[in-house]
Amino acid sequence: MAAVLKKKIGKSYLADQERWEAVIHRDKNADDAFVYCVKTTGVYCRPSCPARLAHRENVAFHTTPKEAERAGFRACKRCKPNDPSAHGERAAIVATACRLIVDAEEPLSLDTLAKAIGMSPWHFHRVFKAMTGLTPKAYVAAHRATRMHQELSRRGTVTSAIYNSGFNSNGRFYAETNKRLGMKPREFKAGGDGARIRFAAGECSLGSILVAASDVGICSIAMGNDPSSLVKELQDRFPKAELIGGDKRFERIVARVVAFVESPSTGLELPLHVQGTAFQQRVWKALCKIPCGTTCTYSELAQQLGQPSATRAVAGACAANTLAVAIPCHRVVRTNGSLSGYRWGVERKEKLLEVEGARI
Repeated sequence: MAAVLKKKIGKSYLADQERWEAVIHRDKNADDAFVYCVKTTGVYCRPSCPARLAHRENVAFHTTPKEAERAGFRACKRCKPNDPSAHGERAAIVATACRLIVDAEEPLSLDTLAKAIGMSPWHFHRVFKAMTGLTPKAYVAAHRATRMHQELSRRGTVTSAIYNSGFNSNGRFYAETNKRLGMKPREFKAGGDGARIRFAAGECSLGSILVAASDVGICSIAMGNDPSSLVKELQDRFPKAELIGGDKRFERIVARVVAFVESPSTGLELPLHVQGTAFQQRVWKALCKIPCGTTCTYSELAQQLGQPSATRAVAGACAANTLAVAIPCHRVVRTNGSLSGYRWGVERKEKLLEVEGARI
């Protein structure tokens, strides 16, 4: 979460193509990342400048206004790129709020955060969500979940984890951990010790497939060349969990998953056990909205999430997906339409898109 927010506020537009796309879309989020210069007019502007769009061959980019001025360009009088931007001020405010959240021993309320920042709760809520894509409450919850995982992974007791991760009561801690982990805190801390995970491995047109489910729902759909390797990966995730080979009832569930992999357009009406950061879950939710038979680029997905500079973070969230096809990260391609890496192999990604009838 912190890395995603840093990327959002820091605005690292490294490729000229990404910068040009920001100029085309007049992206205010890019205003503090760079300026663009128009060779025919000798003027430099913010990416969000409402002036008439120049021809691409006449446009150059500079990281700061000072660099543009040293290159002989003057500031646009319309967008005033050499003045501090409102976006930059909001970014500083949100960065301060995030530091307060991280440094606080207990979760901070919306009113407390807004008062510390010097804004009304309504306005602060609006600015925070516009900058991060999350409400302050969701960001606090995501940060506490991260601390919860970190504390449970350490050698201390579960009791110490309760208070070190910001919970002021055992009940709220156990309710939250059971929901997020799909198992009891002691089970997670012990590498899944005591947790029951049912699984079955088989074959499909894409090779070997493994389906696993916790008490919450399906937690893994993995594909590969060797079923034993897939089982080993599951064991590595939860070395002390009780892995139970699928009985006839579970094998029927596996058969439904295999049928879904063979024909994704049929849908999969089974409960899923989705685990990830708040940002990852936003990406996965957006992936599920991509219609079967169509594709989306990583940059387009980032823009849909309101974070056009988070293309790499979006790609990372796709790579972290452990539910093949059910969360259709295979429908995301590069800007030029080519296929990028896929957790279960690019050839499988290409095959899935062919089955769905997507143009690639």
